[in-house]
Amino acid sequence: MLARENLTESREREAMAVTTPAAVSLLALSKRFGSNVAISEITLDIRDGEFFSLLGPSGSGKTTTLRLIAGFERPTSGRVWLHGRDVTDVPPFDRNVNTVFQDYALFPHMTVGDNVAYSLRVRRVPRRQRAERVAEVLETMRLSGYEARKPSELSGGQRQRVALARALINRPRVLLLDEPLGALDTKLREEMQVELKDVQRGAGITFIFVTHDQHEALALSDRIAVFGAGHIEQVGTPAEIYERPATPFVAGFVGASNLIDGDLAVRIIGEHGRFMIRPEKIRIVALDEPVAAGESTVVGTIRDIVYLGAETVYVVAISAERTLRVSAPNVSTTATDVQALKGSEVRLTWQRAQTMTLGTASPAGSQLEAGT
Repeated sequence: MLARENLTESREREAMAVTTPAAVSLLALSKRFGSNVAISEITLDIRDGEFFSLLGPSGSGKTTTLRLIAGFERPTSGRVWLHGRDVTDVPPFDRNVNTVFQDYALFPHMTVGDNVAYSLRVRRVPRRQRAERVAEVLETMRLSGYEARKPSELSGGQRQRVALARALINRPRVLLLDEPLGALDTKLREEMQVELKDVQRGAGITFIFVTHDQHEALALSDRIAVFGAGHIEQVGTPAEIYERPATPFVAGFVGASNLIDGDLAVRIIGEHGRFMIRPEKIRIVALDEPVAAGESTVVGTIRDIVYLGAETVYVVAISAERTLRVSAPNVSTTATDVQALKGSEVRLTWQRAQTMTLGTASPAGSQLEAGT
């Protein structure tokens, strides 16, 4: 009985997902700046309540796409829809979205409370209601008691939370974030990633997050659109993007990869084509260790070793021109242990099922090279 009820609820949710308008729909969206094509014919649906990342290198079109959604730029062609409403020609202030920038854009002469309340004051929200809303959002962002401080008296992470509070106080249905963690140091950035995801879940609104950091996108996102040279290479969950990249560009940009092609593919895989194996999927074993069924294998010499504390990257030469990178956790090894392996001849093995077949290179070009 319970299983039947769960199945019914699941089907109802699926039906709602089909009938509910997407939070953001981009239809054949293009933007040119003179002769430069920033984005070309982008079509994309972002679901309501989703943490969605636009991931790509500098100049790939992700920030331009965000600015088109916000209304800061007008498309050369195509349409922008927000929750079933065509807003292509609607000014930014009349779209139910807010934007958080990398520099936070806080007013330095205003207190935290005044910064957060600014938009409510502009909209002439009554003082009492304004104070209640400010207190509520500051508590959500764990900033209660900071109302009277100036931005200069806050840490980078606290300023980030103030910027989020100011964006959330208007209760937008979509929050746009343009590399908001880019100015933070590594440790604080990792802490803020956790906080940002918690805020998104608590607020229940759609977050569209622009980043060039693959690890950040994988950690935060429900789904990711990977941009390359003004178009979308692939849209999928973090697992789909990482485990099943659609193009060589995605395989090379999201995570470290080893390309196997040409004569090397025939030697290892037994056929012509373009294949990829992630460094962490490869094991280094003794030369005389037997190869199990379902495994691929190749012999090489450890040419270089990069000790990274938690893991070590081994660069293994398998010919005069080609190398494969192997990533292994340092569970019981030290820097001295791993350095002693340099120059050793070893066998590399991995499950054949972990080898991915790649299609032809996309217009963005492939960033995937052997041993990269």
